[in-house]
Amino acid sequence: MDSQEFADVLSAVRAFVREQVVPREDEIEETDAIPADIKERSKEMGLFGYALPEEYGGLGLTLSEEVRLVFELGYTTPSFRSMFGTSNGIAGQVLVNAGNAEQRAAWLPGLASGEIVGSFALTEA
Repeated sequence: MDSQEFADVLSAVRAFVREQVVPREDEIEETDAIPADIKERSKEMGLFGYALPEEYGGLGLTLSEEVRLVFELGYTTPSFRSMFGTSNGIAGQVLVNAGNAEQRAAWLPGLASGEIVGSFALTEA
């Protein structure tokens, strides 16, 4: 993604967060859920795969671009930003960095599109 494309993405995300998400923060807090229309728009914008490689449907942002984008996502309720965390973070990055070709092909497109949600579990002794 060239610098102008990234600037356009950042601008669109900034506007979306401020115009569509911020006004609904009370609703999100009261229902403890992100409204379906906000989730759908987030999918259309590629937010479920911003840190995943383009070859799997992600935006393929660099770490620097990712940080700048996350600042915009974090402008509003933390639950909005964390909606993308597992897909772009622990689940997605484990597959990108340690998954085999078959695993990446099977799971990354679904994570990037927001059609599936990754998870992980931790245990303690």
